[in-house]
Amino acid sequence: MREISFDTETTGFDPATGDRIVEIGCVEILDQARTGAEFHVYINPERDVPEAAVAVHGLTWERLKPEPVFAAVADRFLDFVGDSPLVAHNASFDMRFINAELARLGRAPIPMSRSIDTVQMARIRFPGAPASLDALCRRFGVDNSGRDLHGALLDAQLLAEVYLHLLGDRQRGFDLAADRRSDGQTDGRRRTIARPPRPHAPTPAELEAHQAFILKEVKAALWLAED
Repeated sequence: MREISFDTETTGFDPATGDRIVEIGCVEILDQARTGAEFHVYINPERDVPEAAVAVHGLTWERLKPEPVFAAVADRFLDFVGDSPLVAHNASFDMRFINAELARLGRAPIPMSRSIDTVQMARIRFPGAPASLDALCRRFGVDNSGRDLHGALLDAQLLAEVYLHLLGDRQRGFDLAADRRSDGQTDGRRRTIARPPRPHAPTPAELEAHQAFILKEVKAALWLAED
């Protein structure tokens, strides 16, 4: 099961009014474990970046001018995500921006049905509790100390960890240490703990004690009656 945790940074809140994507970050999740494969790109938005947006992600127009435009990275992004489900925090926001960029290029949109919204997951699991990414990092003990500003790749990495916690993967009966290869590296997979079968047959002493209990406490037991 391949999934992609992803995040975007933008010039504002609404692509319908001309706001554009300035950064995309993606993290690959395979069988509910991060593989280490990532996609990250800064994007020239072909417009100015308002100060309010710079205050969120720190990406100024001067910083972004040398970066490629979305048209130059669209195929790389689409190749990386493939047909995998897309995990996002407030998925409607990120999907709306991605599809607006694709529409400018005359490309087909990515269906919303492919998205998984971790905000909705959190609100179902923890009704009434804060559902921001920072709040969920604190709840699950995910280290977000490096998140001074929003960043698409960092947020996608944090979101991948939060998503796995929301699925319950971090609390299941699995060996959470990745399988070690002979060269000391990990293959990123988790192994189910093998448990030996437990003996269930009673001992002769237990059978004798049980028989004594029946004869003493159960009067006229039907299964002891003679034919």
